[in-house]
Amino acid sequence: MLVRTLTRSLWNTAVRVEKRFLASEPLKPQPEEKEGVDPVQLEALDKDICLLVDEKDNFVGTATKRECHKVGEDGKILLHRAFSVFLFNKRGDMLLQRRASQKVTYPDYYTNACCSHPLYIDDKAEDVITAARRRLNYELGIPLDQMDPELFTYMTRVHYHDPGDGVWGEHEIDHILFFQSDVKVKPNSNEISEYCFVPKAEFNAFIPTLEGPITPWFNMIRRHRLKLWWDNLHRLKELAEPDKIQKFMNETK
Repeated sequence: MLVRTLTRSLWNTAVRVEKRFLASEPLKPQPEEKEGVDPVQLEALDKDICLLVDEKDNFVGTATKRECHKVGEDGKILLHRAFSVFLFNKRGDMLLQRRASQKVTYPDYYTNACCSHPLYIDDKAEDVITAARRRLNYELGIPLDQMDPELFTYMTRVHYHDPGDGVWGEHEIDHILFFQSDVKVKPNSNEISEYCFVPKAEFNAFIPTLEGPITPWFNMIRRHRLKLWWDNLHRLKELAEPDKIQKFMNETK
């Protein structure tokens, strides 16, 4: 599957796409193990060991990616640590991507540049920025030497719960990272089906034209913090609240 890049030359066509979604509207429930699940995605469900946390983001144990995203019969999902990277080029345009259809959780949803988990590796918890660089390299093909750890700004943490499709969902304390630089992007089509850099002035008009829903974590940041932070890329450290854990409602409209 080829990754489609929406460039400025396609912009006028893109904004004419028919509105087809409500932001973060859950998809219909899917079978727990549908036939033809991508083997790479399936392997990660049991291979990746995530970090369980309490409501204060203290590390309390580990569980597989499968265990962390499976919705229990009572609707509960294990609380675990995650991160979301918002990536901007030097011009200030933000990278928006669409999750590949092969993804087990939130397939075909639109979201920010990279959303994943720090893992338990070599008997210790991976730090968030190391995990972010690892996944940006894997998902977007960004060379590690183009991602100086000092360029990441740790904005805040968000505690949220979303039932997803009723089989796979999210319950995370999400560490929000901003990163601004001009980097080479070569997406992994097993993770990302399309991407584009969206100018700030055109973002609000662009969102309703998307051909699918947007992820709950991106939707919450979009509604509650994105404008403030995007307007102030030059002074993010002044606005950062890394010691706080926010709780936002995930509106669907």
